Amino acid sequence: MADKNRHKKQVVERRRYRIRKKVNGTQVRPRLVVHRSLRNVEAQIIDDTAGHSLVGLSTLSKELRGESSNRTEKGRQLGKLLAAKAAEKGISQVVFDRAGALYHGVVKAVADGAREGGLNF
Repeated sequence: MADKNRHKKQVVERRRYRIRKKVNGTQVRPRLVVHRSLRNVEAQIIDDTAGHSLVGLSTLSKELRGESSNRTEKGRQLGKLLAAKAAEKGISQVVFDRAGALYHGVVKAVADGAREGGLNF
């Protein structure tokens, strides 16, 4: 069982590094990173040239705590709220980084919510 989990982890790590070689955030077009754990989802907009986070949000944030229990719906709300906060800071275009996760489920829901909120990928 341990070997199977270790192999899964290595596959995700390889996929993440392969994505990060191609995806890089700049000041004009920062990187939107989505990290999902078993219970929660986090999203950040990062400027890689300066090396700091511009906007960050999680499903544990005060704004999203009382929302529905469905993870994908929480992800969609997270994307919309993140897009609204990014618009306040003048960010309209981002590069999407799924951090090694497959583009479906909650990761896709965050991306769709961010698009609905006005971010261009």
